[in-house]
Order: sequence, then structure tokens, then C-alpha cells
Amino acid sequence: MTLASPPFDPELRTLLAGVPLVPELNHEVLAQIRPFSSAPVEPLLEGRTIDRRDVAIAGPDGTRIPLSVFSPAGPNRSTAAPCVYWMHGGGMVMGDRFSQIDIPLEWLDLFGAVVVSVDYRLAPEATGTSLVEDCYRGLLWVAEHTDELGVDPDRIVVAGASAGGGLTAGVALLARDRGGPSIAAQVLICPMLDHRNDTTSSRQYSGAPGVWTREMNEFGWRSVLGDTAGDTVPAYVSPATAGDLSGLPDVYIDAGTAEVFRDEAVTYASRIWAAGGQAELHIWAGGFHGFDALYPHARLSAVARRTRSDWLTRLLTRAAGSARPQVSGQGAGR
Repeated sequence: MTLASPPFDPELRTLLAGVPLVPELNHEVLAQIRPFSSAPVEPLLEGRTIDRRDVAIAGPDGTRIPLSVFSPAGPNRSTAAPCVYWMHGGGMVMGDRFSQIDIPLEWLDLFGAVVVSVDYRLAPEATGTSLVEDCYRGLLWVAEHTDELGVDPDRIVVAGASAGGGLTAGVALLARDRGGPSIAAQVLICPMLDHRNDTTSSRQYSGAPGVWTREMNEFGWRSVLGDTAGDTVPAYVSPATAGDLSGLPDVYIDAGTAEVFRDEAVTYASRIWAAGGQAELHIWAGGFHGFDALYPHARLSAVARRTRSDWLTRLLTRAAGSARPQVSGQGAGR
């Protein structure tokens, strides 16, 4: 039986009406849509005073992991900048380091953050902890190169959308359990946190084409987990299964009411509060999965993006005040 579900925001529903939705996701469909799962980054850089460089680092097993570094161009600063370490979305099966990169580039514009985006390996070619370990290795590189990057080591933020949000949560758990690097905050945007895929919201968005449905989610998880199941799924891969969510950096979590990941986002925030941590949770009425990335100029998207940026600005301003002087020029305030 199909469950009743919260409706889409009217403006977003109209925008989505003209978009052909994928009816299902399988290996054949994945091969067809992967080439279109990320837009070129160059148009986003036009008109911005941004320096870009690309590097490749060695992964845990010797695999090369590409990173892109975006820094505000201009006069040398006397004080190090905050850094946003970005993990892209795509259900862990598609996308690249430029997917949804417009989100952290807004933070570069707002408070002069250096943005580092990681091209982690994708499932099903890579499985298990490979994806999150790639992301963690990139974070280690950032922490080891803060002077070179002009980054304040006390203001490194990890952030990601969808699958990247789940990987962000996994990286924060790894950093806690391995004793570093230090993370100032985590930003989890409509995060993919729970391989069990059995919440009410997952069942509400099932059985029909959508931006990201329960069936698509099942394909993504099956691709990364392979034969791994049950209690053997590492919490770093499926953070919702972590037994202990204490000792984590402050976290911002948001999602829409009309999406698969709504309930796991709410549960994750609630468990962080129960463990004595600090989480700010926003569930946007009528938002479907990835609404503010797909349609950033829609009214609801603009509010969601502004609210997220305001939270991050406050947090980085507080971190700057407690650790070292404020960045001059484009600093952590608007």
C-alpha cells in the first residue's frame, strides 16, 4: 500500500514538472547517466576572483585521489582562512568533485573560505570503506598542508550533500576515533546516513519515479556494501549505525519533508543531542531531495541556503574569536 506523503513545495513542484525523472536505477542506467552527473566547473568560476589548482594524493592502497583547491585570489592575508572540505553527492555511485560545488563556493564568496573538494572512488567499482577512507585521506592532506593552503587549522569544516553528507558524517567519526585531524564543524545536507533504508520517509517515496527514491537508495547501498550486511556494516560507511555519537564536532543537518532521507536526518540529530552534542536541524517543508542544489534560486532554496550559511558564519566567527584573530578583508563575517 502506498503511504500518504508530504507534498512538494508548489514552486519546486512546478520546476520539477519539466524534468524527466529516472524510473529506476540499475547498472545499465547508471552507465548512461554517469557522464551527466556533474556539470563543468569553469562556468561557476567566471566572474569570481578565485585561484584553482588540482592535486592528486596517494590513497590508503596507493590509488591516486584527485583534489581541487579553490582559494580567494588577491593580496596575501596576514591571517589564515577557514577551510571547507567538500564531499559531493551522487548516491555513492556517480558525481565527481565538482558536483554541487556551487554550495561551498558561496562560502568562499561569503567569508573567504578555502574550498577543497575530493574525488573519492565510486561504487560499485569501489566498495566497503574505500569511499570514506579516500575522503579521510583527503582531510589528512588538508590538515598537513594548512600553511601552504593559507588555512587556519582550527577552522576546518567538513561538508557534503546526499552521499557526501553521509561520507562527511563518516569522516567526522573516523577523525574522532583516530585522534584527528581537528574538525571545527560538520555540515550534512540531505545526508545519506542509513543503509537499512526502512524509515517511514523512505517508504513514502517508493514505487514511483523521483529525484531519489527508496529503490534508488537501495541500489546505491547495495553497490557500496556488496555482500556486507547486518551488524558487519561499518558505522563509518553507514553512520546511523554508530553506537556512540558523542564527542563529535558541532553539526548542521538539513533535509526536506518530501524526501527519503528526512527521518534518518531527524534521528541522527536527535541521537547527537542525546549524546550531549550540538546539532542544528532544519527540515524544509515541501523540499524534495537535493532541492536547493537543483533549483538554488527557488524561494525555499534561497532560504535554506542562507540559513545554512548564516549558521556556518556564526560558528566560524566564534571559532576565530576563541582560537586566533579574525581574517581581515573578506573575513568570517559578511
